Amino acid sequence: MKVLIVYWSATGNTKRVAETIYNTLKDSGVNPVLKRLEDAKDEDFYHYDLVFIGSPTLLWQSPAPVQQYVKEKMEYHRGRGDIKLRAPKLPGKKAVVFITYSGPHTGIDEAIPVGKYLGQFMAHLGFELVGEWYVVGEFHGYEDMSTRGRLGDIRGRPNQEDLAIITKYVSGLLKTYPPGSREAGT
Repeated sequence: MKVLIVYWSATGNTKRVAETIYNTLKDSGVNPVLKRLEDAKDEDFYHYDLVFIGSPTLLWQSPAPVQQYVKEKMEYHRGRGDIKLRAPKLPGKKAVVFITYSGPHTGIDEAIPVGKYLGQFMAHLGFELVGEWYVVGEFHGYEDMSTRGRLGDIRGRPNQEDLAIITKYVSGLLKTYPPGSREAGT
């Protein structure tokens, strides 16, 4: 199974989740590719069986670099003829979106639009969305946002407990693949 993990992270929260996904896959015998968004501009998602794409939340949207990446990828794939009417699912192509958020005002509701946005991007490419994961992360630089927001004190998050949940999600996802499919290139 060929796996790609692409993420953008401003403060390290999303990076920690991406690295947890990567390490869990490695520990399970998968040889994933981990790339920061800015280093993944030339990646062809169709070369992978499973693509993870991660973003933080900023004002209930993905940050500008993520939006630009998605826009450029959509234009590229549209021009190549990859995006089909009715967005048929391509056999064996699966995707997971993972979103970090602080939600100081309305909690997880601030992150859901980002997950839906990235999920729609992958669906337009024909990937089956098999995971939409939301992870609380500290609001760096503004203590009030990390201590007095709707989620209470979220300093230090994502913490080990949060990352253990991601490990559990990845392990559960791997159980859905048939035996032997975890080998690189199969």
